[in-house]
Amino acid sequence: MALVNHFKKFSRSVLNIASNYSKYTSNTMLPFLQTTRGASTTQQLSEKQEVNVTFVRANGERIKAKGKVGDTILDIVVNNEIDLDGYGACEGTLTCSTCHLIFSKEVYDALPNEPTDEELDMLDLAYELTDTSRLGCQIVMTKKLDGIEVRVPSTINDARA
Repeated sequence: MALVNHFKKFSRSVLNIASNYSKYTSNTMLPFLQTTRGASTTQQLSEKQEVNVTFVRANGERIKAKGKVGDTILDIVVNNEIDLDGYGACEGTLTCSTCHLIFSKEVYDALPNEPTDEELDMLDLAYELTDTSRLGCQIVMTKKLDGIEVRVPSTINDARA
């Protein structure tokens, strides 16, 4: 009931503003509104820079994809609708190992963060595990990672199954 009363008060205030709109567009208020309309104290959001990733399947097929700085590799797979069977089944919640990827040593060393204990636990369940394995859902792309190649294992293990 309290929610209904709160909604009624909110509705009345919105309707009151709409009915009083003509007051704010009168000749006395219009110059004030026009001068304040263009003044903004927030900075404009800059466009995120584009990054490229090449996925190399076990059969040698190369898939090029684009993303943005700040995207995870899982985001890039999903946003580009790349068909990697079962990839990212848990949607990045660290409850499976289906987004397991293998990096070259150079790229692995350049990754912006170390794997967490939770990621390492999931990687222990992945097939074809290497010293440079990571979960794509945990890799946030930076401009420094633009153009990387990642190897996709031939099989996946969904740890949830």
